[in-house]
Amino acid sequence: MIPALLESNLSSLPLLHRGKVRDVYAIDEARLLVVQTDRLSAFDVILPDPIPGKGAVLTELSRFWFARLAHVIRNHLLPDDPLSVVSPGERDQVAGRSMVVRRLTPLLVEAVVRGYVAGSGWKDYCDTGAICGIALPPGLAQAERLPEPIFTPASKAPKGQHDENIDFAAAERTIGAANAAAVREASLRLYAEAAEYAGTRGILIADTKFEFGVDRQGGLWLIDEALTPDSSRFWPADEYRTGISPPSFDKQFVRDWLETQSWDKKPPAPRLPVEVLERTAAKYRDALQRLVG
Repeated sequence: MIPALLESNLSSLPLLHRGKVRDVYAIDEARLLVVQTDRLSAFDVILPDPIPGKGAVLTELSRFWFARLAHVIRNHLLPDDPLSVVSPGERDQVAGRSMVVRRLTPLLVEAVVRGYVAGSGWKDYCDTGAICGIALPPGLAQAERLPEPIFTPASKAPKGQHDENIDFAAAERTIGAANAAAVREASLRLYAEAAEYAGTRGILIADTKFEFGVDRQGGLWLIDEALTPDSSRFWPADEYRTGISPPSFDKQFVRDWLETQSWDKKPPAPRLPVEVLERTAAKYRDALQRLVG
């Protein structure tokens, strides 16, 4: 297994951004190097312990989905070998967890698609009978499948703050009506095809988040990662039922453990026990194995 990596430190390339999980470096004016670390955030706080193998799982799953869904919309992944753009002494930080991608301008809206009533959508529905302003049938149970998937955008919050659900009109004001319409159409198509495939592998995709960028001509591209346990709510089909929050292949196990601690959800977060790290790592590997084989 690749050694766990909490933070990359490459001196051969300038660091542009260090996010909750990804470290982004500039290669040149046209390309970026994205390093998927093993960092994990919960309640918008980066935890002090990495999840072994997490970055490799995110990278392999994203590559899988980028290839499988390329006919829906082009994506930012380039064929360049990440090991070729760093110095030899830094390749161990890059191997198995990195992608060379096209340099694009991100659109400042999270493109969320929901196929089931869960998470913040369930809370929104209980309060208003709608999700992001989209009215839904009365009487839906928690985790119930929606009549059809819905596009529910969110604002991109600064690091350390919560993204907030917004309605489609707010998305139009943020990124323009044409971009908002194109993002909605692409997101719903991506979700539909991914959910159909995942269903054949024993996984329900309750919801997922996409990110998009534009090139200098205004063309739309899928960027960031795609359909991983970090950006999606994956449920095992054989354990799914309504009225509860089904078990998932993501960091919910960590969140549940943190809720039992006397922690105010502000930095620094508590250290995670070895068994929590190992069980979370196993959930990520299980999702990869089921989807990719």
